[in-house]
Amino acid sequence: MRLVTFLHASGPRLGVRLGDVLVDLSLAAPDLPADMKTLLSLGDAGLQAARDAAQAAGPEAQCRFSSVRLLPPVPNPDKILCVGLNYVDHAIEVDPRMLPEHPVFFGRYAATLIAHDQPLIRPVVSQKLDYEGEVAVVIGIGGRNIPRDCALASVAGFALFNEGTIRDYQFRGSQWFLGKNFEGTGAFGPELCTIDELPPGGKGLRLTTAVNGEIMQEACTSDMLFGIDALIATASEAMTLVPGDVIVTGTPSGVGFARIPPRFLRPGDMVEVELEGYGILRNPVIDAAS
Repeated sequence: MRLVTFLHASGPRLGVRLGDVLVDLSLAAPDLPADMKTLLSLGDAGLQAARDAAQAAGPEAQCRFSSVRLLPPVPNPDKILCVGLNYVDHAIEVDPRMLPEHPVFFGRYAATLIAHDQPLIRPVVSQKLDYEGEVAVVIGIGGRNIPRDCALASVAGFALFNEGTIRDYQFRGSQWFLGKNFEGTGAFGPELCTIDELPPGGKGLRLTTAVNGEIMQEACTSDMLFGIDALIATASEAMTLVPGDVIVTGTPSGVGFARIPPRFLRPGDMVEVELEGYGILRNPVIDAAS
């Protein structure tokens, strides 16, 4: 099932994408929660209810998928946990001495998020906006101290993320936080794909990032140093994972700052992150208003 959050005249709504058709769950199943986090908190029963409602929906609850404005699948996650250096080739291109022994986590704020087809914003203060195509994991029923062999049961679904990074701000000090939290740089979407549609743990899938049609990053998700089960287990040692939390699982090699010469994003560029079996997250690039 493909779940989306979209903008309606009355505010954000939940929908189920059925190919070119979008089912508005507020019309097809008004008793279901109206936001993604609350729906996910119902676990498998909630997802099945949404699935059943979408299949039974009449024309009055349907519209063309291309006619709606998408929002991030989870517009306001409690936590966005990003993972650095989780592909060997990328860790080496950043610094051969930095191959991690444990997952490297850092945080993003929900205020940085943009949706599919919305523009990545190059800020006034820097011209070093870089792309990072990644798989995002959305937590369903989470918990604390989740054993690794049970961790995949915490996953509600998958999405894509383009973790736009302002490189000069990222490398000003030992902490990456500021360069990773510029507004309008965290592309997330287009939809939440439930786990039944992809292999367990999202393994064995081709992940690419293209700029203006040219593939800049390409890897297999099996190449992650730390799989999704390990990431969930490790993160839950420190904090309670709750429905709608997002884990952004790391980017492959080929980022712009490591190229010779560097290739940073410019206004007019189009960035497309694609995951085999899932689809494409697409975002144009614009300059911030001065």
